[in-house]
Amino acid sequence: MAATTSTDSARLKTPSPAVNRSPYYGIQLRQFAIMSLVTLFTIMVLFVYLLPLGNMLFTSIRSQDQLSQTGQDSVLPMSPKVIEYEGKEAPVVLVPIDGVNKELALVKKGRAQSTFVDPANLDAEPLVWEGNWRTLEPVTSFNPRLENFPEAWDKANFPQMFRNTLVIAVLGMIGTLISCTAVAYAFARFPIPGKNILFIILIGTIILPTQVTLIPTYAFFAAIKWTGTLNPLIVPHFFANAYNVFLLRQYFLTLPRDLDEAAMIDGAGPLRVLISVILPQSWPALISVAVFHFVFAWNDFFGPLLYLLDKPELQPISVGVQKFNFQYGPRPELIQATSLMAMVLPLVIFFLAQKVFMRGVVVTGVEK
Repeated sequence: MAATTSTDSARLKTPSPAVNRSPYYGIQLRQFAIMSLVTLFTIMVLFVYLLPLGNMLFTSIRSQDQLSQTGQDSVLPMSPKVIEYEGKEAPVVLVPIDGVNKELALVKKGRAQSTFVDPANLDAEPLVWEGNWRTLEPVTSFNPRLENFPEAWDKANFPQMFRNTLVIAVLGMIGTLISCTAVAYAFARFPIPGKNILFIILIGTIILPTQVTLIPTYAFFAAIKWTGTLNPLIVPHFFANAYNVFLLRQYFLTLPRDLDEAAMIDGAGPLRVLISVILPQSWPALISVAVFHFVFAWNDFFGPLLYLLDKPELQPISVGVQKFNFQYGPRPELIQATSLMAMVLPLVIFFLAQKVFMRGVVVTGVEK
């Protein structure tokens, strides 16, 4: 009996074989390495993509002197640091004293020796330094010129261009939402004979080049005396377009028909179903269409140039900024300032509507 107990005790004390966890840790390490490489690559691509925007921003806050002096050395708005000493401007330079470079203001230049003062303590005794002052490196400081923006605002007549662009974009957006919603609702819900064939024909117009319809469209607007007005840039959007109709139709198809039938049982007609049932659930798609059209109208250059060439008082930002660039070519800081101001509103709208916009794009199937 004692032998049996001793054997059982020995069996219980026998250590269990160690579990080999190396494959698990190896998989985790590989996943971490892959995610790190993807993140690093994404950051590098984003950095390269944003480089022109950064250069535009820094150029817009530099003066002409900064562009000519430091344009080859730095993209930042850097200016030589100077102080006022005894009614005169004294440049600040790096002076080697006892092996240490100190920032001192040059108040008296000389061939063999020059006189300096400490910018932090102007009442101290001036310092005489032996050497050629031309070999000293000037001290620069960050000095942005924000006056470029109000100057560009006035010279480009930005309020007028902004008003014209806003009228074109907002009225066209309203027309697009009304017309495209109606057409998409018909394609998504009504039993129209040959509906699929009509929808395919409509989608086929997306690949139709604009140059094909340019001359007949312009001839039509010229015949009805619409050239030189905003009508050709606004009215056509009240007749829908294939791309936005496709987005809205795809979203409407995801909505259950049971809601339509429940509303019809309560006595709602097709228009009431659209207003009370479909539209309240379609805000992501509607906001997506609105943002798409607003950005398109804001950036459209060819249409306003074609129809408003002889009407500078009606030209939007896209055309006005281009004309401003031709007039102020030697002033790149003003050109970049106007370009940045033209980008502000579309960027603000996109960031404010980003969450709903991305949801509408994904649900309508564009991401796929």
